[in-house]
Parts: sequence; structure tokens; C-alpha cells
Amino acid sequence: MTQDEMKKAAALAALDYVESGAIIGIGTGSTANHFIDGLAGIKGKIEGTVASSVASEERLKSHGIRVLSLNDTGGLGLYVDGADESTKHLHLIKGGGGALTREKIVAAASEKFVCIADESKLVDVLGKFPLPVEVIPMARSYVAREIVKLGGEPVLRDGFTTDNGNVILDVHHMQIMNPVELEESLNNIVGVVTNGLFAMRPADVLILGGKDGVRTLD
Repeated sequence: MTQDEMKKAAALAALDYVESGAIIGIGTGSTANHFIDGLAGIKGKIEGTVASSVASEERLKSHGIRVLSLNDTGGLGLYVDGADESTKHLHLIKGGGGALTREKIVAAASEKFVCIADESKLVDVLGKFPLPVEVIPMARSYVAREIVKLGGEPVLRDGFTTDNGNVILDVHHMQIMNPVELEESLNNIVGVVTNGLFAMRPADVLILGGKDGVRTLD
């Protein structure tokens, strides 16, 4: 089973959480794309979706799936998205695709967050995957200096602008022992929009695709 097949298996397993008449929050990235493609087969069952990125919105619309604004929907019952890393406590690093702020907003507005990933994403300690931090452009240098004080090595994601018009600093060489604490500390730096730690609002369910099939942590 290839890594992509494992992602697809996890994504299709998440379809079991889709309830009739629901409006579903949809994440961004390769695993979320598998979920979108699977959702196309049951699109008549749902009321619509809220997308966390322009890319996901376009993919949903290409399948004829209705995309709504979060401002018009109120709270969501379900949010489905991938992750770059997860611990067994369901603390995540997300934002490799650069959509972390919108992903975090949709996750916050949702009652249940189902995270889908292949088994390689499960780690003991977060931080091997560089932690994305979305930053207001004029604050880039200041924020980078503050991140260095916290023990990280920030690198500007070259030539990349978020859907919100901001830049991303990818923070390398951190062993994140206290994800909730670090998430708060980073968000308190003036000029940071948000960071890719999903620890204050972790996933509720983690579906992992592996060589032996799919397993669920909750």
C-alpha cells in the first residue's frame, strides 16, 4: 500500500462521520482532496460545505458540491482535514499547504474535528515537521527575532503568500514538549496571525491509514 493509498483509506473512512443535511468544514491538502473526491459520491446527502482555502473551494465546486461562507452558516457539526504531524493526544501541526489560519477558524467553528492522515504522521513529539507561522508582512523580521528567543529557527517560505495576503515563517529545530503553551506564546507575538499548532483545539478523532488498514484514535 502506497502512502497515497493510505491517505485515501483514511479519507474514505471519514465519510462515516458525515450526517444527512449537514454543512461540513473541509480542509486543505492531499488527504483532504481524497475526502473531497469521496464526498462527491454522497453530495446529495449534505447541505453544503465551507472550504478552508481557495484550492479546496475550487475542487469542491468542480465536483458540483455547494460551497458556503462560514459567516452565513453559523456553527458547523463536522470539520475534516489532514495534518502534517499528530501525537496520540491528537495535538497537531498543520499548515504545510499554507492554509493554517482558515483551517484553524473552521476547526474552531466546528463541533467535531476529524483528522485524517497516513500512519507516518503519528509522532511521539511534535516539531520534526517545520511549524508554520502566518505573519503580517511588515512584522516578519520582528516576529522572526521573537521566535528565535523561543528556541526556534524561522525560515521565510520563499515566494509564498497566503490566501489572506500574508507570509509564512516555517520554524525548524523545535522539540515541542508543551504544544498548548507554545501555541499561546506564538499567538501572543504581535504581528502573528496564528500558528500551525492545533493543541488548544486539538482533533477529536484521528483516522490513520496504514499498511494493515485503518485505525482510529479518539
